[in-house]
Amino acid sequence: MGIKDIDPYTVKDWLVQDKAILVDVREAHEHAREHIALAHHVPLSCFDPSRIPVAEGKSVVYYCASGARTAQFGHHLTRALGDFCDVYHLSGGIFAWKMAGFETEI
Repeated sequence: MGIKDIDPYTVKDWLVQDKAILVDVREAHEHAREHIALAHHVPLSCFDPSRIPVAEGKSVVYYCASGARTAQFGHHLTRALGDFCDVYHLSGGIFAWKMAGFETEI
């Protein structure tokens, strides 16, 4: 099963309602430059699903820069946690997040 797309507005709502865990899969230099607040950093190059604090009743939402990496590796990301929770990727990545008018941190 592939990873499911989700838009930035829904992700923002889920984060406010504490219904999602956000995971940044970009590399360290990208994350250091800019990231979404409260995101857990688990780079694809050394992906370890045990570093993601899965919680009952919460979905996991992965993001990268444009959505391409999370879409390309979605089956791996879903397989890692799909038995424990619903798994999504932020369609358009951090670029879509910013285009929606949401803030990032440095």
